[in-house]
Amino acid sequence: MGAAPGPVTIADVAREAGVSTATVSRVLNGTGPASPDRRERVLAATKRLGYVTSASAASLASGRSRNVGVVVPRLGSWFFASVVEGAQSELLRAGYDLTLYNLRDGGELRDRVFADLLRRQRVDGVIAVSLELGGDEVSSLLSVGKPVVGLGGDIAGIPTFELDNVAVAREATAHLIGLGHRRIAHLGCDPGSPTAFGQIEKRYDGYADAMRAAELAPQPNAFSADFTVAGGYAVGRRMLEDPVARPTAVFAASDEMAIGLMLAARDLGVDVPRELSVVGVDDHELSAPMGLTTVAQAPEQQGAVAAARLIAELGGDSAAAAPDSLTLPHALVVRTSSSEPYPTTAPENAHRAAEGGAAG
Repeated sequence: MGAAPGPVTIADVAREAGVSTATVSRVLNGTGPASPDRRERVLAATKRLGYVTSASAASLASGRSRNVGVVVPRLGSWFFASVVEGAQSELLRAGYDLTLYNLRDGGELRDRVFADLLRRQRVDGVIAVSLELGGDEVSSLLSVGKPVVGLGGDIAGIPTFELDNVAVAREATAHLIGLGHRRIAHLGCDPGSPTAFGQIEKRYDGYADAMRAAELAPQPNAFSADFTVAGGYAVGRRMLEDPVARPTAVFAASDEMAIGLMLAARDLGVDVPRELSVVGVDDHELSAPMGLTTVAQAPEQQGAVAAARLIAELGGDSAAAAPDSLTLPHALVVRTSSSEPYPTTAPENAHRAAEGGAAG
């Protein structure tokens, strides 16, 4: 009876692929360049032979953990969860694991994450999502060789990927103005919120720019929620409770707040869009079922773009790593929550009703 075959080694893979063991190591560990042909041969040989890389051995050999830290301010948000999904898909394709750091509680937990966990050899790099990193935090990461990519707002000294929030708000507000609305309110968020990261001020600025361009007075930034459906609902009740003072249209700085506002309108008997038009930002998964007009920004794609940029930097691919900043795409998606304002259509409807009565 013959001896049982031993485990497949890296030398076996090299022989099968017709390359050196160094090439196999570079391909599997992502520690250096390899031609597409050699990479394909190595991966095919690995699959045929059933070779499994030892994570601990690879980490010791390369000095890397093959793990990327993704830091978010609040995981419970659909937007942040979608960003994480997009980043994870891209990282897994490249052979990286993901460690998630949720800083919802902030304070001491945040200090511990940046001063301790991320500085250990637990992660090779960091994707910071909608977080305003301080100079000390960025410096501490870069000083120990941890490349950082920012998503959702500008972070000095590191590659950042950001939505043009002024343009987004300007486009959403211009849509409402184009429909004939003049009393347009803005539903924003407290600038001090950990999820705001400069976005709220920019979205208000874009709203105000569009109003002034149409020779309309922007309303003060008086209505602030917390980027949640519940927050939008609570503020919406206050915004809409006075039939005389309430706006005919609202630009909400997020879809979740816009959906909350629409639910408040429903409970107050305010018809959307006949009496109130609503536009949000995100293209939340509930936006289409709710008929919400919104500015789509594809958070999963954003996560994938940020992860690809970090992977390129970790692999030393300077060409793929460029550019150092990128304006993320957006697109207005018009649905049934926005229409002409009720006051402009009411006289016409009344006139038609009168004609119908006379004809009868």
